[in-house]
Amino acid sequence: MSVNHLRRTMLGLLVMAPISSLIACGYRLRGMVDLPFKVIAITGSPSPPLRGDLQTTILTGTDAKVAINPKDADLILEVISDLDSREILAYNSNGQVSAYRLNIRVIFRAYDNSGADVVPESEIYLTRDMDFSVSTVLASDVQMQQFLSLMRRDLAVQILRRVAASARAPQARRF
Repeated sequence: MSVNHLRRTMLGLLVMAPISSLIACGYRLRGMVDLPFKVIAITGSPSPPLRGDLQTTILTGTDAKVAINPKDADLILEVISDLDSREILAYNSNGQVSAYRLNIRVIFRAYDNSGADVVPESEIYLTRDMDFSVSTVLASDVQMQQFLSLMRRDLAVQILRRVAASARAPQARRF
């Protein structure tokens, strides 16, 4: 057996050890959301950016399609409220704003085409802190829009994960 072959074998074992331990513990990368629904309609009053992020997440992160007409859908995702806000976190020594907290609050519900609740009225609330500089106002505004965009994408994934978890959970019996 050559030294070169032995080195390759040892290197292969060293590389495979962490990967196999991650697989053995059940770790998996974030990827597709397993939904038992094939067609989803988005109704209610989502902001246009949130609607776009929800549609993109559904089309790229699931096997489902987006319906325009709720009558054609297996699941109706109703966005009841979608609010973006920011609040001042801190001031500098000159009394100027130095930090903001960005907030997004979405209230939604999901139900099937027969009207049965899959996810009862629920709320997801995201916050993110952002430093602000008066000398770079335009850059701070661009950064704020980027933060809000990333927060909305994360929100769309969280909504779909909540729908998937509720759809898989056994329903409680009512007596």
